[in-house]
Amino acid sequence: MICTGRKSHAIDDPVQATGGGVHIGAFQRRLLPRERVLWSGMPAQGVFFTGRDMFLIPFSLLWCGFAIFWTYMAARQGAPLFFDAWGAMFICIGLFFVFGRFAVDAWLRRRISYAVTDRRILIMRTAPFANFTSIDLERLPDIQLSGEGEKRGTLRFGAATSFFGSPGAWPRSRYQGFGSWSPALDPVPQFLGIEYPSKVFDIVTKAGNALRHDRPVSSGG
Repeated sequence: MICTGRKSHAIDDPVQATGGGVHIGAFQRRLLPRERVLWSGMPAQGVFFTGRDMFLIPFSLLWCGFAIFWTYMAARQGAPLFFDAWGAMFICIGLFFVFGRFAVDAWLRRRISYAVTDRRILIMRTAPFANFTSIDLERLPDIQLSGEGEKRGTLRFGAATSFFGSPGAWPRSRYQGFGSWSPALDPVPQFLGIEYPSKVFDIVTKAGNALRHDRPVSSGG
């Protein structure tokens, strides 16, 4: 499912430690008083496939193939230049569907960092689509774990949106329409392709339970 990725670790020191290439200083100014980081990491790097690609890849190949055929036939029959330009535009869109979206998504994932604290889920994305998401563990939505027991998998915090996006999806995002084509822009908060997702799931679950019962939480397994 995933080509490459960086390591992530459970950690104790929110200032000095790093996880998955993430320096905790990036989250430091976002931490609440006496809040500490239990784990940090990054999404999988490189080409990343999701279940939606079972539909998107054949669709993009059909789109691109039809656009090339239509443009070729229009040029062969001596159609006006407008038709050539129109066909070229659809070919470019098709090439983006087939190849470009994977490159853009990989580029965006290099700019995403994750953290689990003893109070919240934190997701930070830097420019050009800068965004910061914070979810209180006490109000954490349903967690969907894919890749249980595997080295890599995804944690999704909330219900998945439909292919075309759901008007009621939480949280709302101006990039919602691109979420189907680029997992990095999915409006549903998630840890994409992290290492040992089951262990991170346990950290999140234990932290939430400890917070609800006012018990101290450790970052251990």
